[in-house]
Amino acid sequence: MPALTLYPAIDLKDGACVRLRGGDMAQATVYATDPGAQAREFQDAGCAWLHVVDLDGAFAGRPLNADAVAAILAAVTIPVQLGGGIRDMARIEAWLAAGVRRVILGSAAVKTPALVRDACRAFPGRIVVGIDARNTMVATQGWAEATDITALDLALQFEDCGVAAIIYTDIGRDGLSAGLNVEETLDLAFQLTTPVIASGGIGGPQHLRTLRRAVDGAALTDGCLEGVVVGRALYDGALDVPTALAILAQ
Repeated sequence: MPALTLYPAIDLKDGACVRLRGGDMAQATVYATDPGAQAREFQDAGCAWLHVVDLDGAFAGRPLNADAVAAILAAVTIPVQLGGGIRDMARIEAWLAAGVRRVILGSAAVKTPALVRDACRAFPGRIVVGIDARNTMVATQGWAEATDITALDLALQFEDCGVAAIIYTDIGRDGLSAGLNVEETLDLAFQLTTPVIASGGIGGPQHLRTLRRAVDGAALTDGCLEGVVVGRALYDGALDVPTALAILAQ
């Protein structure tokens, strides 16, 4: 398998870089108050991408950290993928025009799947679907609303429309540093042709090694698992960018 891409996470709440525990907005730890400086730090450490989420926007249904996102875009030259509160074509167009490389559609993928298809036609290769699941069932609105749709069923709806990637997050593990749900992530990747990005639970280098070994041992075609989002472990110092990149390149 080729190298997996590291996506350092910058989650924005009230203009600051935070990490949640299990998707709970009441359990937010502030790690940096200058998102642009944090983004530049990740770039300088060797990251090739940034994963940015407007947490306030995800709950409100509209972008609420636009200034922080603008500061990030101004601070780096590496590509940025952005999600959170993006629910219509006008906002998709506006963010892509502002310099965002890829837009992540999460709640919109559940509630208005036609928007995903229309956006993929309008902006090939620049639309990502974010699937956040609790016990394999999709949750929306910043993880606050449960649905009766499985992650696989939702992903399969977009197999033929040119989605650039599926970001799969196990909500129950996100921010808890207990390790990825590797089994569910690889099972999803195995059944899709769309590349999957793993997310939720990386707590240190041991978890990346577990993922790397599982990927190498699985019968996946190249590119089915494209990368992994890492947040709290990088901020807490349990994992540094050079170590993460080395493991993912093995």
